[in-house]
Amino acid sequence: MRLDEIVRLALDEDLHPPIGDVTTQATVPDGARADATITQKAAGVIYGLEAAEATFRALDADVTLERLAPEGQWRERGPVLRIAGDARALLAAERTALNLLAQLSGVATLTARYVQAVEGTGVRILDTRKTVPGLRELQKRAVVAGGGVSHRFGLFDAILIKENHIAMAGGIAAAVNAARDAYPELLLEVECETVDEVAEALAVAAPRILLDNMGADELRAAVAVNAASESPAELEASGGVTLETIRSLAVPGLDFISVGALTHSAPALDVSLLLEAIS
Repeated sequence: MRLDEIVRLALDEDLHPPIGDVTTQATVPDGARADATITQKAAGVIYGLEAAEATFRALDADVTLERLAPEGQWRERGPVLRIAGDARALLAAERTALNLLAQLSGVATLTARYVQAVEGTGVRILDTRKTVPGLRELQKRAVVAGGGVSHRFGLFDAILIKENHIAMAGGIAAAVNAARDAYPELLLEVECETVDEVAEALAVAAPRILLDNMGADELRAAVAVNAASESPAELEASGGVTLETIRSLAVPGLDFISVGALTHSAPALDVSLLLEAIS
């Protein structure tokens, strides 16, 4: 979905056209002008300025915008974006713009915390498909802004063979062979819940293996089996990962840890907007 479509849907949800912002229409004179500043009020990584800017432009094509902070960098707090334009439009766009900016900055911030937690291990942090409906592309960009790696976008651009696929196909080997025959050009990954399943996936040269809900000892065992294979795979750990546990799971030989919480549970970063009338 394009950014302007996302913004339009979000604005329509708030303004219910053709009614609009009844409070602002009742209290703010038509034609009044105003300056506004969005401020970051908590430490974190800002991302989503483009979405916020698009929101203001959707209601005032002549709005002027000045970025006051970089995206993708950890900062403590401070001004983020300065806006000048029609006062009614600024107030009508305020909440939608802040919602998008706070949500996406929250994703970038949580990702940065996970990246910091595994610093020095060589493990990279991946996102998942556990995203807010309609915001996947923006959320995945926010993960990258926070220092993570964006995984497959959807069900169409990579193959991830999970336990239900394995059961329906008749086993790991059958599932891998069928997927490879059908879509040889796509990345292929197999979910394994035990070290024995890892060995099965390696036996058919699966290029990437997802180690599902394994503890540190199981992960080390899987890494050892992989290292001894004639066709070692990239290894991704996943399942129940938290900031408190991720360091212990980032065992040597592991390539990735995927974290659904980056996009489905990231707390919004605190941002606010203050407006001043232009006399």
